[in-house]
Amino acid sequence: MMSGILEKFQSPGKGNGVRALKDMSHGLTVMIAEPYVYTVCRIKTACDHCLHRKEKLLRCSQCKVARYCNSHCQRKAWQGHKRECKCLRSTLPNVPPNSVRLVGKIIFKMLQKPDTASEELYTISDLQSHIKEASEEVKDGLRHLATALQHYLKEEIQEISQLPPGFQVLEYFGKVTCNSFTISDGEMQDVGVGLYPSMSLLNHSCDPNCVIVFEGTCLLLRTVKEIPKGEELTISYIDVKMPTQGRRDQLQRQYCFLCDCQRCLLRDKDEDMLAGDAEASREVESSVSRLEELLSQNTAEEALNLCKTLMNRYYLPDKNIYQLKILDCAMDASIDLGLWEEALHFGLRTLEPYSLYYSNYHPVRAVQLMKVGKLQNYQGLFAEAMKTLKQAFDIMKVTHGRDHGQTQQLAELMNDCEANMRGM
Repeated sequence: MMSGILEKFQSPGKGNGVRALKDMSHGLTVMIAEPYVYTVCRIKTACDHCLHRKEKLLRCSQCKVARYCNSHCQRKAWQGHKRECKCLRSTLPNVPPNSVRLVGKIIFKMLQKPDTASEELYTISDLQSHIKEASEEVKDGLRHLATALQHYLKEEIQEISQLPPGFQVLEYFGKVTCNSFTISDGEMQDVGVGLYPSMSLLNHSCDPNCVIVFEGTCLLLRTVKEIPKGEELTISYIDVKMPTQGRRDQLQRQYCFLCDCQRCLLRDKDEDMLAGDAEASREVESSVSRLEELLSQNTAEEALNLCKTLMNRYYLPDKNIYQLKILDCAMDASIDLGLWEEALHFGLRTLEPYSLYYSNYHPVRAVQLMKVGKLQNYQGLFAEAMKTLKQAFDIMKVTHGRDHGQTQQLAELMNDCEANMRGM
């Protein structure tokens, strides 16, 4: 897929990068990759093999940790799971962090010495760890993970000599920290974490010309701008819906570089993101983690009550990013509780801020529009729903492509809405 389209090169001031070998229009899939290794997010109800979310999953009868859609997924996963299975069994009732499972899977895969297409441009050995640039606090964290790995692997690996030749545990934890991709489903919900070595060549921009979406475990790199021949391809490593200093701090902490893109230099949209009373903004910000915790624990009623309390107590404009987070949580909680009118009320208030922060073509904005359009359709607001869904489709055909499962679901929803309009 990459041959003749892209090439690896030395990007000035950034090290390795990827650039276009020919002019590219927006809405193209320019790279496709399966993961070198991946693992499901521990708190999600997703299949350990295909990462599809389901309420009811079959649990591995031996380790009791891995879960699967059905016996087919379990059989397909067994070759990669069997050594991990013993390790997971030995640590019960504790389950290791995602990074420990990933490094364990890397070790087992390297011992098999498989060829993998995910290393077409860049190999697992080439990945940068940035250990030397890391703070002492980060290094201490990596040392704790290395100790956890040793305990986790004790059933399979007892001696250093049993590791792949030259394998440095701290180096590989650094590689995982800097190079792993969060795998999301069609609704942009995090379901897993994976390593895609060739994709790690892509450098960051807070205003990128490409986005990454997933179809199961498969990573798709899609262009969202016109890219002339010779221009570097970029993605955003982080959610761009945060102020400049927050973005820079996160990039420095996790990826060991200071972003100097145009958005950061101009502090673009910072004033909008922190609009309103500064003290109120800080109070609302301090409640966001509690809200997310309540939603993850399926206590939607308590989460919705907290959202309403915060909105009534602190009057912030909807474009304030912490107020926007409250609106998102309120919509999700209302959906969980079947309060469709309230969900739509909160969802509609998010659309203008989303268009401000996720401008041009962005998958997050497309999914948000689809959610709101679905709520409008469900409540019989068919004309409004069609308008919203068309906006979502115009973005999604660029960010995901017409053949993506999420785009096809959206097209089916639009057909259903159109049929409802004809039946009125």
